[in-house]
Amino acid sequence: MIDQKISEDTLEVLKKNHLRVTPQRHTILAYLASQNNHPTVDMIHEGLKKEMPNIGSSTIYNTLNTLVEHHVVIEIQNGDGFTHYDYFGVPHLHAVCSNCGKIFDVNYDGFGKDQKRIEDKVKEETGFQISNTQIEVTGICADCQKLV
Repeated sequence: MIDQKISEDTLEVLKKNHLRVTPQRHTILAYLASQNNHPTVDMIHEGLKKEMPNIGSSTIYNTLNTLVEHHVVIEIQNGDGFTHYDYFGVPHLHAVCSNCGKIFDVNYDGFGKDQKRIEDKVKEETGFQISNTQIEVTGICADCQKLV
């Protein structure tokens, strides 16, 4: 069951982004906001079985594509061949283990300021019109380091 506060917050996010509020959009976004495991479509489908037993993978894909287009959700690749999804309500960076593929959220107080500086530099040097910025570091996680 999804926390009431998360449900209310994600409902507001949909409205703020001028997205039609459907039960599927709201449930998928609330599910993502309640997770920290960066799920794939299959993981989302499995996680929503009880709440929405008739939801299909195509509905999940289409909903996620809409949420990505509106910069509410981001896609993350970790080398496992699947696209992972993350609700980006609180901007943060990701650390991705290049060995096992785990994706870690890293909250960093300076993220907003550094993100703006990076975007300004890119615009200045290239004239690039930025639609989205994700900051990601790759390396070997603590668990995999123990195996070496």
